[in-house]
Amino acid sequence: MTEYKLANPGPLGLMGFGMTTVLLNIHNAGFFPISAMILAMGLLYGGIAQIIAGILEFRKGNTFGMTAFISYGHFWLTLVALIIMPKLGITESTPHAFMGWYLALWGIFTFFMFIASLKSNRVLQFIFFSLTVLFFLLAAHNWTGSVALGHIAGWEGIVCGASAIYLAMAEVINEQYGRTVLPIG
Repeated sequence: MTEYKLANPGPLGLMGFGMTTVLLNIHNAGFFPISAMILAMGLLYGGIAQIIAGILEFRKGNTFGMTAFISYGHFWLTLVALIIMPKLGITESTPHAFMGWYLALWGIFTFFMFIASLKSNRVLQFIFFSLTVLFFLLAAHNWTGSVALGHIAGWEGIVCGASAIYLAMAEVINEQYGRTVLPIG
């Protein structure tokens, strides 16, 4: 049987997460309304691409990567469903306070993933820490209705998503060059 090297699916999952997170949080920061572009990114790149990356992480034996990418891929799919199902008349909209609990549960899950990330590089730790903060800011925004809190969450989410984009590109560039070009700690 011939051995072959498996590609690193991490950059795909990180880009799916990072780009979609930046775009949604440009909306949360108050610059643009939710549009088809954000929903399409949530379904296809944030959702499906991350799930594919998670399945590939499973193949590599990476429990952390599999759990993160498949879970957050499904986060994006459920978030898009929560937005479009009421518009299609399938169900009623989720009340803001209940949406706060949805986001808080994702924050709890992310906090535990942050704890697991402490055995990894500093950029990954930052991504999970900032994502934990983001989920709790968004939960608080939904519980209180504070527009300012929503805008703060948006800016924080842009930073979180940008850090995932950085790690994705650092992994690709560093692997291509066979040395550290972009440090990840």
